[in-house]
Amino acid sequence: MLQDIQILNEKETRGGFGEGILEAGRRNPQVVALTADLAGSLKLNAFIKEFPDRFIQCGIAEANMIGVAAGLTIGGKIPYTTTFANFSTSRVYDQIRQSVAYSGKNVKICASHAGLTLGEDGATHQILEDIGMMKMLPGMTVIVPCDFNQTKAATIAIADYDGPVYLRFGRPKWPNFTAENQTFEIGKAQILAEGTDVTIIACGHMVWTSVEAAKALAAEGISVELINMHTIKPLDEAAVIKSLCKTGCVVTAEEHQINGGLGDSIANVASRNCPVPHEFVAVHDSFGESGTPMQLLQKYGLTKENVIAAAKRAIIRKKA
Repeated sequence: MLQDIQILNEKETRGGFGEGILEAGRRNPQVVALTADLAGSLKLNAFIKEFPDRFIQCGIAEANMIGVAAGLTIGGKIPYTTTFANFSTSRVYDQIRQSVAYSGKNVKICASHAGLTLGEDGATHQILEDIGMMKMLPGMTVIVPCDFNQTKAATIAIADYDGPVYLRFGRPKWPNFTAENQTFEIGKAQILAEGTDVTIIACGHMVWTSVEAAKALAAEGISVELINMHTIKPLDEAAVIKSLCKTGCVVTAEEHQINGGLGDSIANVASRNCPVPHEFVAVHDSFGESGTPMQLLQKYGLTKENVIAAAKRAIIRKKA
């Protein structure tokens, strides 16, 4: 099963969003796009060309954009707000909490340039706390797709979901390996490989990194159960419990702080249902810095080698 996972090409996940919102707009005339002066970066140009009357340029006024989006839902529109992940969350958290989450508004908060792989723009733009911030909001759905194809599918799917959504994706070109024209199911984990020795659960860019790690571990005779947890909330708890009870240990891998993200969600489920040794591959209580995406992933411990080492530690702890 692992050997069947191959790179189709390399594409930006934000490009998948651009194609996805265009298709969502074609399927549903209520879909509208808003941006905070970042239409090009969020790949909205095709949508704007086809639906110029369904696009709102809010300028560099992210808080106002969230308020406008909340208001549009009252008239039945399905607004997709777009800007960098840092500006989509920490800059406008009060507006999201009060105007969107508290009242359950059908706003889709679409956030590009997330995590360390934003790269050279540095720590002020590299949000590493956003999954935790957003998943704590009552009623907020949090989705972190792994590649271009899955981001496109998720972008289309959220138009049919009634309620606030945070959709997180990235800037750089990244291995694109999931099926083209796939159907995205919110809240349903994707089992990429079944195994018995260790479970690896990843999201976003770290899914492909975990695929590479799982292949390397398999070459050493270690059987990996690999799960793409693209929906952080609502979490597929049944899939987590089933896998952890089978393998007896787990590694979580995410481009996010060790506190508050995917790993915390998995630990919560495990502690209540199937406590097992758990190793975390994540950023350890630190801001980022300027550098190329690969340099930063290496420095902050988010590489294939880090996932492999974490899996071996988890297995040793299980056997102790």
